[in-house]
Amino acid sequence: MSTYVYGITRAAHPGLPERMGGVGDPPQPVRLIRTGELTALVSESPENLRPKRRDLLAHQSVLSEAGASGAVLPMRFGSVSTDDEAVSTVLAEREKHYLERLDALEGKVEYNVKATHDEEAVLHHVLAENAELRTLNEANRAAGGGSYEQKLQLGERVVAAVQQREQQDAQLVREALEGASVDVSPGPESTGWLANVSFLVGREDAASFSDAVDALQREAPHLVLQVNGPLPPYSFVE
Repeated sequence: MSTYVYGITRAAHPGLPERMGGVGDPPQPVRLIRTGELTALVSESPENLRPKRRDLLAHQSVLSEAGASGAVLPMRFGSVSTDDEAVSTVLAEREKHYLERLDALEGKVEYNVKATHDEEAVLHHVLAENAELRTLNEANRAAGGGSYEQKLQLGERVVAAVQQREQQDAQLVREALEGASVDVSPGPESTGWLANVSFLVGREDAASFSDAVDALQREAPHLVLQVNGPLPPYSFVE
């Protein structure tokens, strides 16, 4: 059976609670593979593993439990090796690199911040700061909504202004929060978010990071912020 890998930590790590279960149904017992100065957190890999909610939570639970006792390099869900020997080989070959990354991540967690616009609030914001758009909007309202061409012109101008504001606010989110973190990792671009950024934060600085998020929300009430964390530092491991 293949070996499922949750993460990598130091050989001196105290390990996990006895009988801790991982992915699979029933949950596969989590065990350790020690090689040199490193330890891999592994279990047997179930056949036909799929990203079901129970298994996703089990994967994260193992990493959260291990991360509470020391730095862990988290693997993404579904990281499978052919067998224990292959895992040991990789640990031995990349020992120096993994130890360097563990040093860099010691005592740190990840917070992912996604941001969108409150549509009504950003529209008011755009009109308030753009006198020309405001004049066009007021003229259309005075004309009972305006002609089709006038509505189209106003709509196109508003969309362009909102898109420009999205770019500005994406930069604002990063600049407002990076001072409360030690590293930043932009997430993949996707529709629906104007910003998707992960921040590496010291555990002892979690309150300061939360304060920075609150300050950003007060400064930019037209933003809708979604903060997820603390998480294992997935975005800061190659």
